[in-house]
Order: sequence, then structure tokens, then C-alpha cells
Amino acid sequence: MIVSIDVDAQKTFTPLCPDELPVNEGHLIVEELNAQAALADLRVMTKDAHHAAAKWLVDNSVDMLRPTGLPDADLTWVAHAMVGTRGYELLDGLPSAKEYDYCVWKGVDPELHPYGACFHDIEEKLSTGLIEWLRCQNTDMVIVGGLATDYCVKTTVLQLLKGGRWQVIVNEAACRGIAPDTIETAWQEMRSAGAVILKNAEEIKNILIINKLKMFHVKHTS
Repeated sequence: MIVSIDVDAQKTFTPLCPDELPVNEGHLIVEELNAQAALADLRVMTKDAHHAAAKWLVDNSVDMLRPTGLPDADLTWVAHAMVGTRGYELLDGLPSAKEYDYCVWKGVDPELHPYGACFHDIEEKLSTGLIEWLRCQNTDMVIVGGLATDYCVKTTVLQLLKGGRWQVIVNEAACRGIAPDTIETAWQEMRSAGAVILKNAEEIKNILIINKLKMFHVKHTS
């Protein structure tokens, strides 16, 4: 079973919401996310879903990325993906939430600001159920894309690698990140942990075709 995951593909992380957390070209990943989903059997959505009383909130971007001292919200951030706002919405061209096979809403509790999609808390004790759901689906491969490469995508990929025996492929064309140095570090961390980084959905498709041919050859020569 192949599962495609759209990580936080929301307007808050794009130039469409310049006062939130705009990621350069973040709004341009829809085509690649849809292309990778076409290769999969099931599709997962994750969304940041934040509360106006979140304890990690600051009013100005110059006060961001400072330690909070909170156990499950490590850094300060400006308001983003606040439930009910435009930034909370998925990018145009993606399915509605009900059209996905599984959904994860992250950071609803004001005490929490998780990055990965597999746990509600930074200590990774409170499961979102995603890993368990993937196991129940007998997942062999997970294809990941979304926003942002150096935070939520990276953490989700690392959690997936620890959580199951499936292969994890990251679609580079379906990701965008915040800063060049942290993006490069994120790619290195994901590769070192065992993720396969491929350029785009077309390259993933070619790998899948090759794998099927190999399996066919083994089946008919054994």
C-alpha cells in the first residue's frame, strides 16, 4: 500500500498570507502534491490548526524563533494558521478535508506547537494516530510533500522513519522551505535517517515502475 501525505499545504505558509509565515513559492506545490497522490492508494492531509490563546504567540516577526521555556512549544511564532482564517485554508486545487482518507490537525491546544504530523507534543508521547493508521493500512511506502521543508516536513519524515518499516520518499518538487541553510540541513538529516529524496513525482513514478518490473521478474523466474 502506498500513501501520499500533504504536510501543512496551507495558505498561511505562502505569499498569499504575507503577514503570517510566507514561504517563498509555497503556493506553487499543488500540482506536484496532486501528481504524487495519483501514484498512491491513499492520501493524508495534515494542517496546522492554531488557537488565538496559544502561549507561543508574539505580535512581531522580530520576536520570532526565541525560546519560550514551554515543554511543548519550543519557539515563539507570529499568528499563523489560526482556525477560521484564510491562512488556515488548504491551497486552492487540493481536495477538501472530507476527500482525504485520513486527516491530522496539529496544535489545536494552546499549550502545544508540534511540527511533525505523528505526535501532538514535542516529546512524542501523544500520538495523532497517523502511525497507527498507516500500520493498519499495511503501508509499504509513504510519499511526503508540503510546507515547510525545514520544519514540519522534516519532523514528519523523521517521525515516519522511526515509526514503521515502510519506505519514506520525499518529493523535492512538492516542498518549499524557509531559509537556505536550514533547508539544506533538513535534506541532510532526512537522508541520513533513511529517507529517499527524489526530484519530482515523475521520478517517483519511474522508480515505482522499475520496482514493479523487478518484482515481476522475480515472481516469474523463481
